[in-house]
Amino acid sequence: MINRKSVMIIGAGIGGLVTALQLHKLGMKVRVYESVEEIRALGVGINLLPHSVKVLTELGLADELDREGVRTAELAYYNKFGQLIWQEPRGLDAGYQWPQYSIHRGKLQMLLLREVQRRLGENSVLTGHHLAEFEQHAGGVTAHFVNRKSGQSIGRYSADLLIGADGIHSVVRKNYYPDEGAPKYGGRILWRGTTEAPPYLTGRSMIMMGHVDVKFVAYPISAPNPQGKSQINWIAELTVPGGMLDRTDWNRKANKEDFAPSFSQWKFDWIDVPLLIEQSVAVYEFPLVDKDPVKRWAFGRVALLGDAAHPMYPIGSNGASQAILDSEALAKSLSDSDDMEGALKQFEALRLDKTSSIVLSNRQNGPEIVMQIVEERAPNGFANLHDVISRQELEAISTRYKQIAGFDKDTLNAGKEVKS
Repeated sequence: MINRKSVMIIGAGIGGLVTALQLHKLGMKVRVYESVEEIRALGVGINLLPHSVKVLTELGLADELDREGVRTAELAYYNKFGQLIWQEPRGLDAGYQWPQYSIHRGKLQMLLLREVQRRLGENSVLTGHHLAEFEQHAGGVTAHFVNRKSGQSIGRYSADLLIGADGIHSVVRKNYYPDEGAPKYGGRILWRGTTEAPPYLTGRSMIMMGHVDVKFVAYPISAPNPQGKSQINWIAELTVPGGMLDRTDWNRKANKEDFAPSFSQWKFDWIDVPLLIEQSVAVYEFPLVDKDPVKRWAFGRVALLGDAAHPMYPIGSNGASQAILDSEALAKSLSDSDDMEGALKQFEALRLDKTSSIVLSNRQNGPEIVMQIVEERAPNGFANLHDVISRQELEAISTRYKQIAGFDKDTLNAGKEVKS
């Protein structure tokens, strides 16, 4: 087992912070370097699937997740008329040994940051440190950091390993794939917001409605307050021709009039979509982007992790979960071998093909394809769902994606490694 080796982690997002906890648990000396001057609880809702919750539970974070998140009870797909297509229990309600959580991304990041600083020390995360360049040598890796705004040099640091967890615009990845270009635009825009509103369905339901060109997603990310209202995270998604949005801008304030009219008739007895949009305070605009899978993540004593390794569409509630699974695989590989470069190659072998399969599956809409199938077969709605799509076909789509993404219930509960 590798012990007391030093690691630089580039990026204090979810993947980077969980990796810091994992490698500290192994006895390694870890420091995280983050570009922004101040880490704040930004973003909107995300989901943590049971396989990633298992990893976080083993890191001792179960109570914190329960305080900050909502245990998802079910996932349901509807057509644009509010007709139910498919419904399945999730997390503990589905018989998993671990919950599925819906949680505010910023709250999860701050929870992880507090734990890293508590366990590793207050100086374990250096903010305002943007990676400019790095080089490998016989003794490990040396990295040069600058202030991102001024470009002024901040310093050089060395470690035995460098892990690039610096997101879709990764500096580490660009070093090895300099001609890759910008993220690939998927032809759709996501408008995201949160609204304080009464719970719908079970009060812990994640719902998706519509089809590829017009889609709405919603799930609660807080328990009801004394007035009986929860924070509902929602996503409105439309197909938008290329060139209508700066694809490098991931967090731009949006005008509701750009998308709200497309959902003006989506008012049903169990949810009022126009009202959710109307009552939200702020809405943010995101392009649907990813990158092509690459053939290597490990380069000597440097490796990619999370969105730096496998940026994917936010389909199947999987992005953050896969970064967390990366951290577990990296820790396992490092604990199994005294050969650091060999351990990084082992990590790559454990995760690269699996995540590549998810990236490609998400481009085909993953499990959400059931909504598109129903739209194409019954664009005017249906009297009997199973005249349109059989239960067997629905079950097969759901089961296959769980297998691809690594959260097949029986396999996960049995503690076995999921095969792609």
